Amino acid sequence: MSKKSNTSKRYSAEFKRDAVALALSSEKTVTEVAGDLGVSPEGLRGWVKQAKIDRGEGPAGALTSDEREELRRVRRELAEVKKANEILVKAAAFVCPERKGAAGVGR
Repeated sequence: MSKKSNTSKRYSAEFKRDAVALALSSEKTVTEVAGDLGVSPEGLRGWVKQAKIDRGEGPAGALTSDEREELRRVRRELAEVKKANEILVKAAAFVCPERKGAAGVGR
């Protein structure tokens, strides 16, 4: 009996691009193309959907790949800024204990 790994495979952008092109140009279903390529049908469907969004063919409000990457970057940056702010608030409370209850500190 074989066990399936819980780790996901990572495919190159070139592989995904070629797989999407094949899925869109083929007479076969996405499931058949996915089987031929050895990828999951759900994964290939997701790549096709994202490719259509990137070309402006997706639903209104859908994020392009570039917008998704920008959102990830901004969220990471926000988390870093929040961490830095917490450190500064703690440092200010340590340096100036009499200001601990001052308005705006720690909020």
